[in-house]
Amino acid sequence: MPDNASAISVPTIEVQNLSYKFPDGSSGLHSLDLSLPSGSRTLLIGANGAGKTTLLRLLSGKRMPPTNTVKIASVDPFTTGLEGVTYLGVEWVLNPIVRTDIAVPELLKSIGGDFYPDRRDELIRILDIDLEWRMHAVSDGERRRVQVAMGLIRPWRVLLLDEVTVDLDLLSRANFLTFLKKETESRPCTIVYATHILDNLSTWPTHLVHMSLGKIKKAGTVEELARGERLDTWGSTGNSKLGDLVLEWLQEDFIERGPRNERGNQYLSYQSHEGKGGYGLEKRP
Repeated sequence: MPDNASAISVPTIEVQNLSYKFPDGSSGLHSLDLSLPSGSRTLLIGANGAGKTTLLRLLSGKRMPPTNTVKIASVDPFTTGLEGVTYLGVEWVLNPIVRTDIAVPELLKSIGGDFYPDRRDELIRILDIDLEWRMHAVSDGERRRVQVAMGLIRPWRVLLLDEVTVDLDLLSRANFLTFLKKETESRPCTIVYATHILDNLSTWPTHLVHMSLGKIKKAGTVEELARGERLDTWGSTGNSKLGDLVLEWLQEDFIERGPRNERGNQYLSYQSHEGKGGYGLEKRP
């Protein structure tokens, strides 16, 4: 099997004046500008409904952005169908095959594991996956470990993660983050990771992007946004300084936004669809 990820030579991410509305006409994103270099590891920060998932789906080509607003390695990911971009989000988590009576080796083989044996074996090791597991009889956390391995076996150049580590235990998550950091330091690749869980992340990101109400409020390197502070030291709340910084941002957002039920229906995120998010309701423009 060829390494299709090699189709991207310099995995930069460029967003210019990107706005987006949902099919019902409600607001999604507003005039976003963002530039992330190759090799960067970006944390996408924001409250629920800030626009993080919408942005990641547009970056991945899952939804069609307006012309000339999104470029991955200087290419429109929607119109080109760019190889080497991996998006792990809600649809991936809800894939019904991972709840069927299937053995882990068979599942990993089905998505190309035998073509990348070194990556497969490393992911099995760092995520502590038992090859005797059958997917219908494991815990949610064990199932998520296998899903993460499935998503990362094929080499990628741009990885877009939408809160996929929520079910992992502390050790599995720490090993996973270490693996991703090593990837960006050993080959040309770029990661954008939306998460609310900041454990083990104080020294992980190179860049931070703060979103609120469909807009980017702040974006830059960790050094630029940390105001000269080391983010791996403890803050006044018992969090790391990174945690304190994010908490400060979210508190500011809440003050600016006010209680949600006083805003009407502005800034909707994906609506619920049979408990699975609103992706089943989407239509191509």
